[in-house]
Amino acid sequence: MAASDASTAGFDIVSFGEPMVEFNQTGAGGGRQYLQGFGGDSSNLAIAAARQGARVAYASALGPDPYGAMLRALWDAEGVDHSGVKTDAAAFTAVYFVTHDAQGHHFSFFRAGSAASRMSPADLPLALIRRAKVLHLSGISLGISTSACDTGYAAIAAARDAGVAVSFDTNLRLKLWPVDRARAVMTDVMRRVDLCLPSYDDMAAITGLTQPEAIVDHCLALGAKLVALKLGEKGAIVADANRRHKIAPHPCRPIDATGAGDTFGGAFLARWVAGDVAVDAARYAAVAAALSTEGYGAVEPIPRAADVRRAMGRAA
Repeated sequence: MAASDASTAGFDIVSFGEPMVEFNQTGAGGGRQYLQGFGGDSSNLAIAAARQGARVAYASALGPDPYGAMLRALWDAEGVDHSGVKTDAAAFTAVYFVTHDAQGHHFSFFRAGSAASRMSPADLPLALIRRAKVLHLSGISLGISTSACDTGYAAIAAARDAGVAVSFDTNLRLKLWPVDRARAVMTDVMRRVDLCLPSYDDMAAITGLTQPEAIVDHCLALGAKLVALKLGEKGAIVADANRRHKIAPHPCRPIDATGAGDTFGGAFLARWVAGDVAVDAARYAAVAAALSTEGYGAVEPIPRAADVRRAMGRAA
């Protein structure tokens, strides 16, 4: 959708956060070769939702550099509106590296002082947020800086005032902030959201709870109307105040789990705004997330709706 249309047409989802350019270690060259791609959890989610057919816009900031231009070209190709992404002439676009070993994948970020981390409430595209069905943000959106945290709170307030549902993914990154601050902010934010899409490891770290059902209860007690707890290779649990369902993992051949949780979130929100009941949206999202692990990088392996439907048909 062209930028000029943004003020008159609403979006299914507006995602707020920090986009990044990714360099992902491959198995070639003794580990010295990297595949250039894209990341940033909230951008990954936006693309995942768009690939499932949702109308999506992104809210953030970029530097006036080649990496920022690459991200805008990516969003154009994916059908993600970026009229709400400003260019900060005094900052840069963040990048990160992914390495792999027997313990899994590891991230090295170069983001301190990035354009997105310098955002303030005055930078928010309020018209986009107020006309959306869902505003999405994450713990990373809030953790990259104090001003970004303030901006996230302002986005939540604008959404709530306009009757827009708010979605939140914990995405805890302890390199960004101490666990005590992360716990305090995330707990407060979860009291303000409609949909909570946390990961088990994140919630165990900030609550001390170890049983998935107890974590779901905790999120609902804070005020979330709908919870989809991601359990990685064990699937997910989706619940509201009246019912809950365990979602089985979809069989796959994983080689890189980067961005799988973001794919789950984007696919879940896309199906939820399309009218699916929560359990059906979660089953769809679990398949999409599994498929996304079968390639390298956060964005390239995200499946499209036809891929997910095909995989669901084979599993039926």
